[in-house]
Amino acid sequence: MSDRFETDLISRVRQGDESAWRHVIETYEGRLQAFAISRLGDRAQAEDVVQETFVGFLTGLPNYQDERTSLESFLFRIAAYKITDVLRRQGRRQALALADEGPELSGGGRKASSMARSREGAEQKKSHLEETLREQIGHWIQESQYERLQCCELLFVRGWPNKVVAETLDLTEQQVANHKQALLQKLKKHNLSELAQ
Repeated sequence: MSDRFETDLISRVRQGDESAWRHVIETYEGRLQAFAISRLGDRAQAEDVVQETFVGFLTGLPNYQDERTSLESFLFRIAAYKITDVLRRQGRRQALALADEGPELSGGGRKASSMARSREGAEQKKSHLEETLREQIGHWIQESQYERLQCCELLFVRGWPNKVVAETLDLTEQQVANHKQALLQKLKKHNLSELAQ
């Protein structure tokens, strides 16, 4: 996949283009599954990992910098994290030696075990962030604050700029900024705002 095509593809995924998203899945699903099966030895677990990888990709899309890392490396890095999580839950940790047999998963040449070690410190914060967001979203739904919910989804999940969100939801840019700031302030109270940016 050429750099230009990949950049265009990512841009289209960010804009919510379903055909671009299908292309990403069709291109990488088989390879990701083979990678996960080779590490876990279980097809059902591997399928779960691949699904979680694609969800992780969408969640991490606002922070993905395509000029630094190829899409393939980014997806395989996420898959390696997910595999490590499965192994950790099973008490096997890195028993299958991801680093010893795995491909290099990023431009800098860091292997899966190195990434897993450096990631462990952030796991607690990530968990806390997920819990805080779950509570906040539940509160918005309970209070029927759907505008705020839509706004934050477009800003933080899809990575859209304020102006595009404002136009899409028929809001002023100031209203969008207010919704964004409200969520960031909530996360700041929990020392989590840097994880959402």
